[in-house]
Amino acid sequence: MTTARSVSEFSTGLRSDRPSVAIVGAGVVGLGIGWRLAAAGCRVEIFDKGEAGRGASHAAAGMLAAGVEVEPGEEGQLPLNRHSQDLWPGFAEELQAASGIDVELRTEGTLVVALNADDVARLRFNFDLQKSLGLGHEWLTGAEVKRREPYLHAGTAAAILSPRDHQVDNRKVALALRTAFERAGGRLHEHVPVEEILVEGGRAAGVLAAGGEAHRADVTVLAAGAWSRTVPGLPDDARPPVRPVKGQMAALRMDPREPLLRHVVWTPGVYLVPRRDGRLVIGATVEERGFDTDLTAGGVMSLLEGAWRALPGVEELPIDELWVGFRPGSRDDAPILGPSALDGLVLATGHHRNGILLTPVTADAVSDHILTGRTADVIRPFGIDRFVKRAAPGRPQSGKEPR
Repeated sequence: MTTARSVSEFSTGLRSDRPSVAIVGAGVVGLGIGWRLAAAGCRVEIFDKGEAGRGASHAAAGMLAAGVEVEPGEEGQLPLNRHSQDLWPGFAEELQAASGIDVELRTEGTLVVALNADDVARLRFNFDLQKSLGLGHEWLTGAEVKRREPYLHAGTAAAILSPRDHQVDNRKVALALRTAFERAGGRLHEHVPVEEILVEGGRAAGVLAAGGEAHRADVTVLAAGAWSRTVPGLPDDARPPVRPVKGQMAALRMDPREPLLRHVVWTPGVYLVPRRDGRLVIGATVEERGFDTDLTAGGVMSLLEGAWRALPGVEELPIDELWVGFRPGSRDDAPILGPSALDGLVLATGHHRNGILLTPVTADAVSDHILTGRTADVIRPFGIDRFVKRAAPGRPQSGKEPR
């Protein structure tokens, strides 16, 4: 099994031959990159307009769903997703060693259930696609599903079992990365908005923080999630095409000694993610509403009704939490990783619904690019240059050619 690059492979302590780095955004992506670079001996500062780990990283469900999320037209992202999924066991172990925090990697796998004949037809179509991609999924009859999860609806007709799609507690991942980053010598600036990306001599030179304080750096990383496009100071050809995709979510409270679910379960309308402490996370709406923070009656009702149709026992559970998050969606809903049109500016954004899943590969590949100048093959298809149109023959070309 592939393992994440160990921090022990890097030198410790500041190194004069290492670049200084300013990172905009203290979610799991920015913290992960910062941890790797600080452990390698770089001077690293991370800036966030709020509290570290409280954006999309906090709102997520923590699913590592490289397999069940594959849909027609999205096969191109599968190698990246599977690679990062394979990194997670080693990454989780290393992160616990560095932070002292267990991120609760659970390996029961994921079930995608069908509740009626129409669901079965759609599920069979997805199963055939996923089988053709060699994902190792299994087809379960209704009786087999009920043996694994007896509290599911009595009429559950079938399911796909994805044995490699697991989960972590995303909020603990964010806390662990923050702790590991600071223990490695990184400096975190919370509640410090970036007023501008500094550009000097045609290259990124750091950031201008709130209050007008300049923090110069050899390399600047833009990892501000759904807010990445709005950071001032970026030239148009380096501004990532990222938008907020609103998601409303809920959590109920189960008895941790007798939980209603043990697997992550995808239903036709929602997904259900059980935590060790008894929380049952229910997600999520998908709304193109900008940065609208309102919880709505329709959104919450769709979550609870979708959960109840698959797992009737939820009607007795108390509501633990309701919240809204903003996925950073790109034009093709794939991440934007690597160098930009502005020298010295590196991008790590646009992860959409896969930010937690892609944390290990993003941390490793982006930090390696900063340290060595190489762009790993696994992230090469996900550069911002894929959004640059080729000029017509005989016409001047602006920007870079797509790979």
